[in-house]
Amino acid sequence: MIQLNNKTYTCPVDVTLEFISGKWKLLILSHLHQFDRKSYSAIRENLPGISEKMLSQQLKELERDKLIEKEVLSVKPLRVEYYLSADGKSMAPLYEFVSQWGIDYLKKHGIDYMRDQHLYK
Repeated sequence: MIQLNNKTYTCPVDVTLEFISGKWKLLILSHLHQFDRKSYSAIRENLPGISEKMLSQQLKELERDKLIEKEVLSVKPLRVEYYLSADGKSMAPLYEFVSQWGIDYLKKHGIDYMRDQHLYK
């Protein structure tokens, strides 16, 4: 068993899943990998269906886990940009693998994923 941050994990995969679990974290990380830096509103635009509360919570958790960082661009009005930390960047092979696997699966099953590429800004 692995002890980390007052939690017990069964293996390294379990540790990794703790950091990227849920529907939104991996998507947020992948978007930041693809686009480098994004504002809160730009992230939200690319995640249809996510609530303000959920996005805020997920960003705080990713920042707490040191996978992303934020830069305050202005205080009034508050403008911030999020970007991958060194630890977040080190997961690049995971983002690329998951993306390519999805593309391959869609192609294999005759689904034209390119039709909706305009959604990714």
